[in-house]
Order: sequence, then structure tokens, then C-alpha cells
Amino acid sequence: MIDKKVSDQLASFLLCSWDDPKRQRIWTDTREDASVPTHPQPPRLSLRGITKQYPGCLANDDIHIDIAPAEIHAILGENGAGKSTLMKVIYGLVKPDRGELLWDGLPLDVKDPAHARKMGIGMVFQHFSLFDTLTVTENIALALGDDAKDLDELAEKIRTVSEKYGMAIQPDREVHTLSVGERQRVEIVRCLVQNIKLLILDEPTSVLTPQEVDTLFVTLRQLASEGCSIMFISHKLHEVKALCHKATVLRAGRVSGSCIPAEQDTTSMAKMMVGDDTPVSTTYPKTLGSKPTLQVSKLDLPSDDPFGVHLKNLNLTVNAGEIVGIAGVAGNGQEELLASLSGEHLSPAGSIVFNSVDVARLTPEKRREQGLAFVPEERLGRGAVPEMSLTENALLTGFLTKVGGKRLVQKGLVCWKKTEEFADQIIRDYKVKTAGRHAQADSLSGGNLQKFIIGREIMQNPKLLIAAHPTWGVDIGAATAIHKALIELRDQGAAILVVSEDIDELFLISDRIGAICDGQLSPLTPTPQSSIEALGRMMAGDFSAADESTGAAAATEGSTL
Repeated sequence: MIDKKVSDQLASFLLCSWDDPKRQRIWTDTREDASVPTHPQPPRLSLRGITKQYPGCLANDDIHIDIAPAEIHAILGENGAGKSTLMKVIYGLVKPDRGELLWDGLPLDVKDPAHARKMGIGMVFQHFSLFDTLTVTENIALALGDDAKDLDELAEKIRTVSEKYGMAIQPDREVHTLSVGERQRVEIVRCLVQNIKLLILDEPTSVLTPQEVDTLFVTLRQLASEGCSIMFISHKLHEVKALCHKATVLRAGRVSGSCIPAEQDTTSMAKMMVGDDTPVSTTYPKTLGSKPTLQVSKLDLPSDDPFGVHLKNLNLTVNAGEIVGIAGVAGNGQEELLASLSGEHLSPAGSIVFNSVDVARLTPEKRREQGLAFVPEERLGRGAVPEMSLTENALLTGFLTKVGGKRLVQKGLVCWKKTEEFADQIIRDYKVKTAGRHAQADSLSGGNLQKFIIGREIMQNPKLLIAAHPTWGVDIGAATAIHKALIELRDQGAAILVVSEDIDELFLISDRIGAICDGQLSPLTPTPQSSIEALGRMMAGDFSAADESTGAAAATEGSTL
């Protein structure tokens, strides 16, 4: 169990922002509790000259890395730098062309993921590897194989382990009923029920709230203190600085540097990743929207899913020329709200007015004809078809787009030349790293596929853009480019709704901000008048925090007059 000292530190930690000196001091204290042993011992894992070549792409080029027992080691790099390929080599999913792995000083040939798990290597993928129609217990049993034994005993173990580490999940729920954040918990708990010695985490915090991230970090420090080595891939450098003992940076498939994150600032680490010429951070002016583009009134939508969330009397306005940000703990109605707005679920009660037209009962295609664009939370499967080329995926939602004054689809016929031009333009303008427009969607790294999907929607010049987790899993340079594209679209007069669990992102780009909890939406507050603490209270259902923030800001403004 987590001891009282760490528990008290976590409680204080949750009330501070990332830049708060108190929060940094708390992390320093907990870092000392999980320091890497200094007595001589062989590395838990050594990579020696790992090289992997794909057609047209040298993914890994002579990589050397050592991971010590009880060490939390960050692997940093841009999208396409080779991080995921390297992790797949360690986990037995990919065979290197050259090089070797050493495990506790001895040569190791990982035959497949099952062999890796028997050796004590667990991996949480950026893209979930779960079967939707199976329960949580059944999914975890598949990973354990013969070690799963009795499913009732395994379900109890899952319940115990998940509660112990602050990631409670219900073992009997089918995966298709889980939110993205809840699926992430399943992936992590699947590793924790095994006797792991090395845990590989590929963007584990991308869909977690700040509170969930903080709890996860306490869990990881506890695992490290028990001797488990952890490889941590993240584009959130403040997390790397707070959590990791060491960091190795990859660029273009090669090791380009290393550092001790505690001794660096996030800007210096970002420059190691992307170079000195790429902008990595900025601030954006806030605006006041003009006339309403989207008006949701008294939306009441019962969920057909027994584990779903009932939207209750939900009201929302998004004006032209503004970005509205919606935060929330995973599984509080975000999926249902997005499905209602996109047209995947038709609303029996309430109205959804878009540009003076009630679209509540219109199909997704009809809503797109009105000027709506949509970025779903899941890239593969919903944002793009994995086996289709980028050209074909560009056509899926861009069929109404005009290229050179000509639509991609006219009178039921596809103009493939124009569609290819559209795909090429997305790849070029959004700097998507790919072998070309004929590459399949599942051949791209997660971040590059996200850039392609974002670009596909923005380049349709929508009047309303709804985006779920727009920068999930993308590197700092790409996130900055996506944010700038959203701001430019806003400044052109579009209305934008962003649903995200990345609180820092919401405060950075949103003009107004609110939270969803148990299917209800808080009042929206101008972002400069809100705070992380107030938003956290709204995420927990205390909607009075929105009024208090507005009142406090007004009082402060009045006192300065």
C-alpha cells in the first residue's frame, strides 16, 4: 500500500500547478524516496547497436542504451524518431536487423511478446491492444496465458491490484463500454498483475487527467522502489522532469543525447529533441466570440450502454471566433456528448442548433454539409481506417472539399487526381512523416497520423470544428503546429470546441473553459478568470467553482480600478 507520507505529499501535490515551487519541492522529496541504487550491479537491460531498417525508413540506427534496476528512464524524441520501434524490439514484436539485448548482463533473444512477459517485461502501448467484445478479465487472461488460471480468482486479483494502485476498474465490464481513460487503466493493470521487472510505457498519460497522472506517478515511484525498471515515453516534458531519473533523446533513429531531467528545464530538453530552429512553446491571445455558431439546449440523452453516461439537461454555446475547452475525468459523458454533436447518436430530446439549423436529428454526412468537421478521440478505427492509404483516408471525410475549384466527389464519382493533391497538401502543410500518400494509415506513428487527421479536418475550412484530444501523443513541435492551426482557424471566424483531458492544453488555447461531470456541463468561464484548482473542482462536480472564479476575477479587476 502507499504509505502515509507519500499519500500526504500527493494530496498537497494535486492542489499545485506544474510551475508552482511547492509542487516542484514535493516532487523533489518523492524523488529522493525513489532514488536509483548507487551500488554496482549490471544494468537490468542493455541495448547494443540496435538497428532496424524498413523500406524507405531507417527506424533505429545503432542505438546503445542502459537501463538500471529501479531506474525510471525517459525515451524522448519527435514523432517518427524511432521510439516505438525500439520499444517493440524490446517487447519481441519486431526483430532488429543488427544489435543485441542484454538482460541482467546476459544475452537475450526475445522471441515474441509472450516470451518477453515470461522474462518480466510488460508494455503499455500508445494504441490500445484490447478486444472490445471481451471483458476486462478476459483481456488480461489472454495476456497471462496459462498463468491466468481461474477467471474468478483473476478478477479478484485485478480488483485488488487496481484499487491498490489507485486505478480502480470493474473486471466484468466489456471493453467496448469503457472510455479511453478507462482502457488505459486496463492496459496498465494488465502489466501490474504480472511479476514485471521492466515496465515500458508508451505515452501513458496522454488521456489521463492531472489527478490520474499524479496517482500514476506515485504508483510508478512505488514500483521503482520495489526494484522495477521503467521506460517512460512522453512528449510532456514537465512530466519527464518531475518523474524520471535519466533521459535518452532519439533523433532520426539515432541517439542524439542524454541528460538528467532534474538538472534541465523543459525548453532545453525540447531543443534536444527538435533542434534550435523549431518553435516549442508560445502563448496565444484570448478573444471574445461574436455570434453563436453552435447552441445546445436542454440536451437529454439516455445511454443505451448500461455502463454509459446519461447526458442531463446539457446547455452549451460556442461562438464564431472562439475556442471553448471542455475538461473532465474520463467516463463522465465526453463520449456521449461528442457522439451527439457529430451525429453518431441522434438526440431524442433537446436541440442542437448549428448556424440557425437544428441538426439534432441529422446524420453525420448532413452535418458535414452544413460545415461541421470532427476529430474523434481514437485515431485508428474512428479517425482513420488502418488498412486504407492516406489518399483514401483523406477522401473519407473530405469528399466535400474543393481542390482547384473542383470537389473530390462529383455526381457520385471520385476525382482521384484531386484527392491525391488533397492528401499531398495535408502531408506537406502539416509535415507528416510518411513514405507518401500511398502509405497505409497504420504505417504512421501515432503523432504523425494525428497530424494528418487534424490537417484533413482543418483544411476543409469548417464553420465548426469539434476536436477530441487534438494533440494526443504528438511531440512538442507538432503540438505547437496544431495549436497554431487551431488559433488561425479561430481567427478566421470558425467556432471550435475542444474536449481534452490535457488541462495545460485547454488553458493554453481555450478562450472559455468548463468541465463535464456525470453527464452535466458546468457554466463556461473566460479562461483568464479560471484556475487549475477551480477547474479541478468543476471536474469533480462542484460547479459553483465557475461562479467563484468569475466573481474573484471581477473583484480583483474592481480593486485595481
